[in-house]
Amino acid sequence: MYSLMPFLFISGPEIVVIMLIVVMLFGADKIPEIARGLGKTIRQVKDATNDIKRDIKDSAEKQGLDTDFAKDITEGINKVKDDVDEITGPIKRGF
Repeated sequence: MYSLMPFLFISGPEIVVIMLIVVMLFGADKIPEIARGLGKTIRQVKDATNDIKRDIKDSAEKQGLDTDFAKDITEGINKVKDDVDEITGPIKRGF
């Protein structure tokens, strides 16, 4: 895996060109306003998704559904992995 993988397939020079175009279109004084607006929008979306998750979890708990099933599945998978490692350990050491 590459440790210097470009972000969204955009390299450094392409980011510089994009930033230059943004400055030319909006001007240097408007960029902080745009960044604040984007930050507020991202925060609102994040809050909305958290509210939806909380509502789903609350309704599941009210109906008596188990909300920790993912934790139970993960514990089961880890137990099976440990069992397989215990059985195959001596075989791996032999090779």
